[in-house]
Amino acid sequence: MRVQIVLFDGFDELDALAPFEVLRRAGEAGADIQTKLVTLTDMAEVTAAYGLCVRPTGRLEEGELPDLVLVPGGGWNHRGPRGARGEAERGALPAALARLHAAGMILAGVCTGAMLIAAAHLLIGRHATTHHLALDELQAAGATVIHARVVDDGDLLTSGGVTSGIDLALWLVERFAGPQVAVQVERRLEYERRGTVWRRLTAS
Repeated sequence: MRVQIVLFDGFDELDALAPFEVLRRAGEAGADIQTKLVTLTDMAEVTAAYGLCVRPTGRLEEGELPDLVLVPGGGWNHRGPRGARGEAERGALPAALARLHAAGMILAGVCTGAMLIAAAHLLIGRHATTHHLALDELQAAGATVIHARVVDDGDLLTSGGVTSGIDLALWLVERFAGPQVAVQVERRLEYERRGTVWRRLTAS
């Protein structure tokens, strides 16, 4: 399974790097999960919300397409030009997410990364969550808001604020690599998962 975490200037460090470590550790534990950090356009370096500089290793939509794209948040509630809100207003990243989803990619949003998925008009009538300060905007974008730590609506997954990205990533490991690997990663991280995973039931 190929996972890409898409970065942009002003992304929240923990939104992206916590899932990155969880997924990389799952790969170390034997899961067939390859994870890399990418950007929408060629960028030698990305500066996160609190000043961390990261060098991405690829570009979104370049080469072999991933199976899943994880979208961090950051900066949405600060309403500045950097971060998720700025990316949503510029429109290029939401448009790319819409193209990838139409091509069959699974999208997963951490915190206000869900608002970038919403900006792609993909959450209309879908179950989702985000940071508690953005829930009203998520609902206004057409989503059915679920008050859960992680919301799995099949090909669209979202999670609450910041640290819930760890829980989202562990759920992805459990869903795609099995609970044994997820528990192994959880133990190595010395982390106990929090909250509820809400999952849409499928017809049997």
